[in-house]
Amino acid sequence: MLVTKRLDFEHSTAFQLEDINLSIQKGEIVSLVGPNGSGKSTLLRLMSRLISPKSGEILLVGKAIKSMKTEDVAKKLAMLPQMLDHQLDLTVAELVEFGRYPHRGAYSKLTTEDKKITQWAIEITKLQSFRNRMLHSLSGGERQRAWIAMAIAQRPEILLLDEPTTFLDISHQLEVMELVKDLNENFGMTVVMVLHDINQAARYSERMIVLKNGKVLYDSTPTDVLRREMFQSVFGIDANIYKESGKTFFTPMKLGKEG
Repeated sequence: MLVTKRLDFEHSTAFQLEDINLSIQKGEIVSLVGPNGSGKSTLLRLMSRLISPKSGEILLVGKAIKSMKTEDVAKKLAMLPQMLDHQLDLTVAELVEFGRYPHRGAYSKLTTEDKKITQWAIEITKLQSFRNRMLHSLSGGERQRAWIAMAIAQRPEILLLDEPTTFLDISHQLEVMELVKDLNENFGMTVVMVLHDINQAARYSERMIVLKNGKVLYDSTPTDVLRREMFQSVFGIDANIYKESGKTFFTPMKLGKEG
């Protein structure tokens, strides 16, 4: 679905992404984790063509993404960035309708199909009772679901999410993560997301990619990734690893020595 080949990016002499080779398979939920400044959000922005690499190639469903038309990219891939403008003077329904632009153009009227998909996106995100509410009047969790509704109204095959649970309380974090799981399991969306909460990533992902200093150090299942050696070398902590309901989790124990 999404492939990076020998991807390099240089923001400054202090930060670079080096030789990133990844292949995201159809139907996966993949979490990017790592310390602050490791390159997680930058990698997501490269994958979505928001920024351009210094060298290397990104393939979207087998095609070089740099040569694709913007509307064709948007029909295959939707990106929800970390920073969103919550003060837009729009209702929830109006925001979600923007997701149909790649399919109809900015100045065309909504078709019956557009209206049907807009309604579907609102229903899936459980925003029916908020459809006529102004975006800025919603709670943090409700707003985040509204933005996700806009993204899935594109009907993308791949959904990229940059820290979708940041600044949300625990109950709203779970709402968003259960929504992501539903979109993957019931609607076949491939999901790549940046998460700070490693236990959350372990619970909801089939695969975790760990970055540090612009390089991929680990890429495997949560069970294979969540090991004491990884926490010691990447985060500089010691950790207790345990299993619950078939999933692998951790608790931090103490500061350790970075490798």
